[in-house]
Amino acid sequence: MAKAIFQKNQRVWVESVGAWAVIEKLVPVWARGFDEPVRVTYDVGLGRDFQAHELKPEQEPDDTLAEDGANWRLLRARNKWQTPENCRHHPYPGSYPVVVTDANDWGGWRTPGAEYDRDPHKIEFQARLIASSTRLLFVARGLMAVIEETPGAPPELQRLAEQAMKIDQYLKEVPASVDEPIAESAPHAAE
Repeated sequence: MAKAIFQKNQRVWVESVGAWAVIEKLVPVWARGFDEPVRVTYDVGLGRDFQAHELKPEQEPDDTLAEDGANWRLLRARNKWQTPENCRHHPYPGSYPVVVTDANDWGGWRTPGAEYDRDPHKIEFQARLIASSTRLLFVARGLMAVIEETPGAPPELQRLAEQAMKIDQYLKEVPASVDEPIAESAPHAAE
């Protein structure tokens, strides 16, 4: 019947209020004679429950598609080892970020709970960066194409395009087999 569109602890834009909020609770609406909820509403701590059409995710799904159709996105998972009261210093107490790279919400990047607890703001930044990397690659390739077509491009833009090309070449490299020696590490942005 009704499926939840948003998850607990997900950050959403509440259109009617004009503010960001975090989903505190999913509230299923049941009807007699049905085995599943007929509707799901969301408690964001603003005094009433909101329906899905009143909320917008932090990242729009269309915006997260890469040029190859990959949909890397940031989700929040429940922290099994700490209660929200024990981790009030976290940006989203009771949860941690998970970057999924598969359409079925699995595969991708996670971090150990102890590492997240040590520096949650750093891990939140890393999660946003990884989830945005496919779009950043698209921007870098666009920059390279524009510089290639522009004969008198400023030297600073040419330097940025060269750095982007080195990174793109590194990403396209096929990993060495077990018998071959390991190649140099990734090019650094400072080069």
